[in-house]
Amino acid sequence: MPLQKFHFRNLLLGEHDVPLTCVEQIVTVNDHKRKQKVLGPNQKLKFNPTELIIYCKDFRIIRFRFDESGPESARKVCLAIAHYSQPTDLQLLFAFEYVGKKYHNSANKVNGVPTGGSGGGSQKTPLFETYSDWDREVKRTGAAGWRVCSVNEGYMVSTCLPEYFVVPSSLADQDLKTFSHSFVGRRMPLWCWSHANGSALVRMALVKDELRQRRVDQRVCNAVTKSHPQRSDVYKSDLDKTLPSIQEVQAAFVKLKQLCVNEPFEETEEKWLSSLESARWLEYVRMFLKHSAELVYTLESRRVSVVLQEEEGRDLSCVVASLVQVMLDPYFRTIPGFQSLIQKEWVMAGYQFLDRCNHLKRSEKESPLFLLFLDATWQLLQQHPAAFEFSETYLAVLGDSTRIALFGTFLFNSPHQRAKQSTEFAISKNIQLGDEKGLKFPSVWDWSLQFTAKDRTLFHNPLYVGRSLPRVQNGLAKPFKRTKRNCSSTLRGVPASFKNGILRDQEALPRRNSLVLKAKPDPPPPRAEGPDGGLERFFREWLSRPADLHGLLLPHVSGVHVRLWKLCYFRWVPEAQISRGGSSTAFHKLSLLADEVDALSRTLRQRRAGPLQACYAEPDQSRMYFRASGPHDAAGTPEFLSSSFPFSPVGNLCRRSISGTPLSKFLSGAKIWLSTETLASED
Repeated sequence: MPLQKFHFRNLLLGEHDVPLTCVEQIVTVNDHKRKQKVLGPNQKLKFNPTELIIYCKDFRIIRFRFDESGPESARKVCLAIAHYSQPTDLQLLFAFEYVGKKYHNSANKVNGVPTGGSGGGSQKTPLFETYSDWDREVKRTGAAGWRVCSVNEGYMVSTCLPEYFVVPSSLADQDLKTFSHSFVGRRMPLWCWSHANGSALVRMALVKDELRQRRVDQRVCNAVTKSHPQRSDVYKSDLDKTLPSIQEVQAAFVKLKQLCVNEPFEETEEKWLSSLESARWLEYVRMFLKHSAELVYTLESRRVSVVLQEEEGRDLSCVVASLVQVMLDPYFRTIPGFQSLIQKEWVMAGYQFLDRCNHLKRSEKESPLFLLFLDATWQLLQQHPAAFEFSETYLAVLGDSTRIALFGTFLFNSPHQRAKQSTEFAISKNIQLGDEKGLKFPSVWDWSLQFTAKDRTLFHNPLYVGRSLPRVQNGLAKPFKRTKRNCSSTLRGVPASFKNGILRDQEALPRRNSLVLKAKPDPPPPRAEGPDGGLERFFREWLSRPADLHGLLLPHVSGVHVRLWKLCYFRWVPEAQISRGGSSTAFHKLSLLADEVDALSRTLRQRRAGPLQACYAEPDQSRMYFRASGPHDAAGTPEFLSSSFPFSPVGNLCRRSISGTPLSKFLSGAKIWLSTETLASED
């Protein structure tokens, strides 16, 4: 495979750098004594290692050989990495050391860029740390009957809720304080989103007091009902009974990881696909998508408010609430909207990033629910590519950012923990906070800290049709207008019309050279609401509507449509790469086409403008990574493209790479190899 000729890299990391919070397991090996040991913090190493194997959370495997270094230096390196990659206290993570130095440095810059931003672009992401952010979101959705409350200001009521959140207007602050004691973690009902028809999406924890459960539930449901214009009933969804537990999700992910990091990797091995199925990861992704789609039906068609109920209300409900909003609200399918969704439904709602991402190596609390959400979003992106502003590269990089212990976004279990820990750290380091409630950590949404402006163009989906983009009708350019009725967004995928593994309708196949396939419904969900099968009819009607890129989206959930996200799970596996193949080749062609269309649009606008306006013509800046500079440019596929673009196992120290590493400079001439097999072949 040819070496990469482009320079997509994280500005915070060197070519071979791995964040310590990305290290999952450290194994030392002695070939001569045939011994190996998994190193934990503060453990002793009784043999001199000849090889160090680092298993990373992003599926990379890194190997170091110590054949030409002294035994003591090899042992020190192994013990040092094991010690610093498994801290026992939150304040030992890199973010605290960095922020401490930042407060003593007036420059306050990372990579020459001022910190504290939240966008890395022209549109900033609301952090929902203030009353005004929540108020703007309520007004954006037109949520009548709901209000922003400040009853938790200073975290006086609940330490796992934000200081400001939205509740039914009929619930007074005193009511909230009274009822809060009845909920697990004192997590009161938390508004997520409101539909234009008046129905609302709400999430809350279980009522722990069984004697008061019925009374409290009735009071909450009555308040939600009063917030609905038609005073309709409330549908409660018990996620603990409907969806897999966090432990089951973690077990499925472990099996998936074992499949993807096996050496030698053999995707074509006859048992691989059956092993993938038995891992149940794709099954769980499908279950979350399916249940979210059923709740979309309740909100959209039945016009009934939905209350998501979970024991603590901060795990499964994060995934479901987010997916429902992505399907219903086109704003959350833009980059700023998607970031605000994560900030609102994950960061501020108290998702336990510290425990679930296992930053402190407490494996009993680990569960990749955020990655599952990104995977489910990728499934929607694959099925409806023109409806999303962001690309799968953006989703993959977002997942990687959870493993960089610099950003406060994905570092804590709750906003209260961030404020408490940062205040304690400031006191211990004699940092004057002034009017600030805690240390200000860099935000992950300031992408300029990690990537250049050129690399950030890879986050944009060339197929996306935004509201501001013109459409052509009868030879005239007209602005895009949303239809009154929310309709499906589609380039539709192949319909699920298989019986016993055989396609039963040849008309379901696409015409040659056609991008739009004939719409056929998935097999109807087993549950049909009401005597007329309302749920089944809802799906059928949605599939029969004309395309609307800014309306309702529903997933295809049959087996043929829910696929493995290869860019995320296979990008570090050299054997799985397709040189000049995969979806990256389509991305390249579409980017060239989109850039050419943008250039033509700019030219048309400049020619129609008067002489005065032409003096202030818009700059010739492309939103695409690949540019069509002229009609005579070579249209061939670049040599560096592969199915893992823009990531590549070549140039990284993953299993079968032959590259060196800067570590050799201070390991007394240690030779860096990838495996004992590679070394043997050299001999």
